Amino acid sequence: MQVIQGIDYFYLFEVTFFIVGFLTPIMRKIAIRTEFIDHPTDSHKTHQTPIPYLGGVAIISGILIVSYGGLILNNRSEGDISVASSLLIPATFLGIIGLLDDRKSLPPLRRFVAQSIAGIFTAISLLATNSVGNPSGNHVIDLLITIVWVVGISNSINFFDNLDGGAAGAVAAISFGIFLIAHSNGQYFIAALSITNFGAMLGFLIWNKSPARIYMGDAGSLFLGTLVAVLVLRLDPEVEGKFTSFSIPLLLLAIPILDTSVAVLTRIIRRVSPFQGGRDHLSHRLIRRGFTKRQSAYALWSLCTLYSGIAVIVATTTSDTKFFIGIAIAFWIALFTLFIKTADTE
Repeated sequence: MQVIQGIDYFYLFEVTFFIVGFLTPIMRKIAIRTEFIDHPTDSHKTHQTPIPYLGGVAIISGILIVSYGGLILNNRSEGDISVASSLLIPATFLGIIGLLDDRKSLPPLRRFVAQSIAGIFTAISLLATNSVGNPSGNHVIDLLITIVWVVGISNSINFFDNLDGGAAGAVAAISFGIFLIAHSNGQYFIAALSITNFGAMLGFLIWNKSPARIYMGDAGSLFLGTLVAVLVLRLDPEVEGKFTSFSIPLLLLAIPILDTSVAVLTRIIRRVSPFQGGRDHLSHRLIRRGFTKRQSAYALWSLCTLYSGIAVIVATTTSDTKFFIGIAIAFWIALFTLFIKTADTE
């Protein structure tokens, strides 16, 4: 792919920001008219009044319009469009599954099967085109890692979407980190899609920040989780040593992984299904410690930005990166211990 200039990235960001910002209130009106509403009937819901869904449709539409529109307007080859589709098709597929879940509350097994299908499709596409950013050298291991990663991260972002603006702000921080790493290494397509994702999140946050006027729902969180997972898989940080190379994806997704780890572990200890909703996520624990919803969102966004920043430093610095990785691991363990000690439920 030819070099993309800085001004082109700005245009991608700006156009996506305005498209998603424009579509979101339209989808909100449609959701209200069609009764596509998240009613606070379940015990794990934290909002007090009904909130419209379909924010995810605005996000998906904006990203697809800008991604394919940009490729077509710039006369990109069929190869470039195929590469884009290898990322966007599995994400859109899970977005559709999420939309059905928002409407009909699908059983966890059906969602897991759909996520596994998306993971298998992604794994085959990446291995067939030799575009795994951090290959292990063994096709079977790469296949399994890819499937587990896509399923795990799509669930992590979905779990993280439990607070006004929580998931959107987190994905924004992660996407900007991916953009900086990809651009510094000449991975212009990954950088372009990441900055597009960043613009979509900021456009959506206008309507989704606390107090939220619309939710992205599972349609948005599963789409974004899959897209981020695949972007990170394709990211080649071009650093020395497998340890450093494999640490970068984990650093980028450190806080959503922390949220999932804390929630799943405490549910297992309580002998509750990990797939069952509950008020045991990081946001809920911060609120029980006295944070407001908005403060909790700011705290989680800050943590995501911190870890994305560390990932960028590790990927782009020429100094000893093990120090930064060691600090990041120690702080993650400290956060895990702190959140685990906070009461699971009210």
